[in-house]
This record gives sequence, structure tokens and C-alpha cells, in this order.
Amino acid sequence: MTFVQVIDCKTSRVDELNRLMDSWVEATQGKRTATHSIVGRDRADSAHVVEIVEFPSYEEAVKNSRLPETDRIFQELVAACDQEPTFTDLDVLRDEQLNETVVRDFFEEVANKRNFDAQDALCTPDYQEHDPTLPTGVIGLEESKAANRKLHAALGPVVTIENLIAQGDLVSARFSFRGRHTGEFQGVAATDREFSATGHATFRCRGGRIAESWWNTDDLGLLRQLGVVEA
Repeated sequence: MTFVQVIDCKTSRVDELNRLMDSWVEATQGKRTATHSIVGRDRADSAHVVEIVEFPSYEEAVKNSRLPETDRIFQELVAACDQEPTFTDLDVLRDEQLNETVVRDFFEEVANKRNFDAQDALCTPDYQEHDPTLPTGVIGLEESKAANRKLHAALGPVVTIENLIAQGDLVSARFSFRGRHTGEFQGVAATDREFSATGHATFRCRGGRIAESWWNTDDLGLLRQLGVVEA
């Protein structure tokens, strides 16, 4: 079970606190078990600083606390605070990556269920899609829906998400897809050949919806399988 530790500090030396964090990150490289750290400052009280550190488990957090580098930096952190920091230990009950969820929904609803109008709810009205295979390189929401209808009519792809990685407002997806060429694709008449290919896409999310996307798929490999391009 994922474990989170919340460290609550009162300090007028925020810059010193940041320096100590940088020192700890450098000193524990290759040793620490912490996977994620966030430091925030209270808008209502600039001396109130909270750090949230994530670990794979409580046991891994204990290992991290026993590192001599952790103990040394902690003693310096206490000295930089106006009062003794407080700790709250939390076992994570739910951990939902909301941006990942909307991206998964996009692949499932649009790519696999052919519900192209679902893009209206999943994407922002000013959605932009970037794809080097497009004549203009970038299209808006309605153009994207039309392009998806045309693509799926020609290839009928079924998409499998292989990996999703989220950072900030960005989600990166590695995916594979397979189908059969039953309609015109990039000027090529239907060959009725089956194919499988891979791709990557990066999504920028805003307010729980997809605002922008960048796509790269192995179209050359796909065309080779259709017999259009020689291997």
C-alpha cells in the first residue's frame, strides 16, 4: 500500500529549506526510497510550509528514514524551522490520477467504441490536435472528430494502451493498435489486409478535459504491411 508522509513546518527561512531539500535529493541519489515529493507554501501564512513525500509502502519509508543522509538533513531542517516540525503518516486509501482517467476514457470511448461525439465531453472546445501526417499539421475539435471517423472507417483499429505516464498537466501514452484495411487510407484503396502497429501520444489536460494532443504513429510500418511500401 502506498504511504505518504506530511511534514508541517513553520519557518521564516524558506530559501534555506529549499536548499536543504536540494541537498537531500543530491545526497540520496540511488539510495532513497521516496518516489515523489511536493513542497507547498500557505498563501495565508508565508512562514507555513508543508512537504508531502510519497513512498511505495510504510516499510520503504522506514528504510528511507534510516539513511544517514536523511537523518543529517533532517537535523538541519529542524534547525531552520521556527518550531519543531510535525509529521502525519498516511496510508493511501485512494490514489486517482484524474488526467490519466480522461486519457483512458478518450482511448476507450473514441478509439475502441467509435463514440466520436464523446470528444465533446472529453476535450475542451478549443482543443488542438497535432499530427505530422495531417495536411495542416494541427486541427481543431470538429476536424479531429471528422478525421477519426474517416480513419476508423478505413482501418477499424482496436487500441491497447501499453503505458501511461502523468506529470503535471501532461499525460504520455504508449499504445499499440491492430485492424484491417477496408477503406481508403492516405490515398491507398482498401487492400483487406490485417495490420498491427504502435504509436505514442502526449496529451495536455485542463480542467479535467483534454486541451491539446500530439500524435506519432508508425505509419511507415503500417503501409509496409499493406504492401504499399517495400520493406
